[in-house]
This record gives sequence, structure tokens and C-alpha cells, in this order.
Amino acid sequence: MKSATHSASSAFLGSQRKGEGGPIGGMSKRSFDILLAFLALLALSPIFLLIVALVKLSDGGSVFYGHRRIGHNGQVFRCLKFRTMVENGDRLLQEYFRENPAAYEEWRTTRKLQEDPRVTVVGSVLRKLSLDELPQLINIIRGEMSIVGPRPVVEDELELYDAAAVYYLRSRPGLTGLWQVSGRNDVSYAARVAFDMHYVQNWSLLADLVIVFKTIPAVCFSRGSY
Repeated sequence: MKSATHSASSAFLGSQRKGEGGPIGGMSKRSFDILLAFLALLALSPIFLLIVALVKLSDGGSVFYGHRRIGHNGQVFRCLKFRTMVENGDRLLQEYFRENPAAYEEWRTTRKLQEDPRVTVVGSVLRKLSLDELPQLINIIRGEMSIVGPRPVVEDELELYDAAAVYYLRSRPGLTGLWQVSGRNDVSYAARVAFDMHYVQNWSLLADLVIVFKTIPAVCFSRGSY
């Protein structure tokens, strides 16, 4: 699987170097992203500041966390989030896996844990309401992400996409997307890959608007979030 992914990714990256394509949607999608991101930051600024205070006061640690993710054309960027985990999370997670082999299998299969020992009390609320992802509006303004697109992945996850990795690499990762409005963590990883591939193959600005509107009830009802 790994070799197939690298082969597909390399072929796509080669076409990019020859100037055969950019992110799907072009200027219309980019203009939509910038406008909506600025409006959202303006409207949500009081909530943004409140979360900053809550995270800082909860344990005195850093407010933001930037995780390395793969973006359009294989570019690596720091995907911003409000910190929802303890700051020694990696060590804690390895200890948890040693004591809970079933949890490791869940992580290996889905890259998620329903009961994650690293998540703080404040972080669990932010995750449930998807508020931890608000700083990604800054990623969108920078041009690293889009309002709608595939969920940003780490390099190891891209290997799970196999040949479908070429579709992921054609788009900027999204703050929301088909996966988030179609069950989120309640669907399999294979279904998530299929959603991303379908989105890229069938992109339209109208489809982006529909996904944005569907995101509102999905977040309010915390569908598939943990």
C-alpha cells in the first residue's frame, strides 16, 4: 500500500511541477475562502477570545497547537487548533497503548480514540462543539487550507489513501467537508477516503455552499464528534 501511495503521489506531484494544475476551484474558490474566513473571524472574535482565556486558565499551558499536516501538492503546513490535550500527550498516549491494546487497535484503524486520555476537560468541550478548529480560519487566510475540502491528514495517514491520494493532493484541506457532514467519526476510514475523492471529482461552488450550511446543524448536534 505504501509503495502504491508514493507512486500515485509522485505522479501527481510531477504533473504539478509541469504546471498542469492547481488547487481545485481556482480563483472563485479562493475568493470564497478569503471572504468567508474574514467574516467568520469578525463574527466569532468574542468566542475566540473567550476560548483563549479558558484554555490558558485551565492549566497555564500554550493556547494554540500547530500539527504538521499535508496540504495541496504535498506541501507541509502547521494546522492550527486550540490546544485540547495535555502538553505531554505523546508520552501519555504510548503508556495508554501499552496498558490498553484494544485502544491501540482502534487508533491504528481510525486514527481516533473515543476515550482519549490526553484530552483536557476544556478540550473535551471544545472538541464536542468543534470549536478547537476555529484557528484554522487563519490557515485559510494564509492559503494553506480552504473552507471546504478533504480533512487535513498527516503523512502516515496519506498512505491509507493508496491511489486516492492523488485526489487529496489536488485540493487544499478543508475546515469542513463531506466527511464532517456525513457522520464524521461514526464512519469508517475507507468511507472518509471515498468522501474526499467524490468531493474533488465533483467540486462546485454550489456544493461548497451546501456543505457549509450542512455543517451548522452537524456541529450544533455534535454528530460523530469526540
